[in-house]
Amino acid sequence: MSLVAPFEAPLSLTERAAAGLRADILATRLAPGEVISEAMAADRLELGKAPIRAALARLAEEGLVSSVPRRGWVVSLVTIRDIHEVFDLRLMLEPEAARRAAGRVDAAMLSRLDAVCAAGYECGNPESCMGFLQANKAFHVAVAELSGNARLARQVDRLLDESTRMLVMGLSRRDRTGEMAHEHHALVEALALGQGEEASRIMHGQVAESRRMVLDALTAPDAGIAI
Repeated sequence: MSLVAPFEAPLSLTERAAAGLRADILATRLAPGEVISEAMAADRLELGKAPIRAALARLAEEGLVSSVPRRGWVVSLVTIRDIHEVFDLRLMLEPEAARRAAGRVDAAMLSRLDAVCAAGYECGNPESCMGFLQANKAFHVAVAELSGNARLARQVDRLLDESTRMLVMGLSRRDRTGEMAHEHHALVEALALGQGEEASRIMHGQVAESRRMVLDALTAPDAGIAI
């Protein structure tokens, strides 16, 4: 086995612009409904307008922004339908991934999952939530990868990106990080013991409770969510 790390090509200007804008949207630094002008984005990221324009078109394909005549680009709203569709898919895929992952956990993966569980983050505001949610995503994607189905893992990765913005907004109103960390520990134990049905049950409960948290927070009278 080669010990030389594989060469990674540097990001293009468009990829840099897309990554920067995506991160700002997911962290709600660019809030739902906020207008993004190409000039503002270029100044924000210190890039030219051409890569910004291409990046915004890419983010439109991902559903994170939309083009509005005479206004430029607008950050997509989070709707009740969005929440249900994203979490419905997570509930279809992630419990099955956890069931298949049971018994596949080696010492290295246990160490990786335990490290994620041990990461302590507070969620008093969107900025402080991002560290926890990045670790949370890494945990869920790692479990999906253990299922042995690469396509399933890629779908979970994408769904976690889509749900990040929802979770940021939900966690800013109700800090569920402690509960989620406890659920992660219980899930790791079930995976290590090869308890597939228990792992599936724990994963289903965690995803379902996260959806409940998001819906409770974002349907509050002052949430400003689109129904």
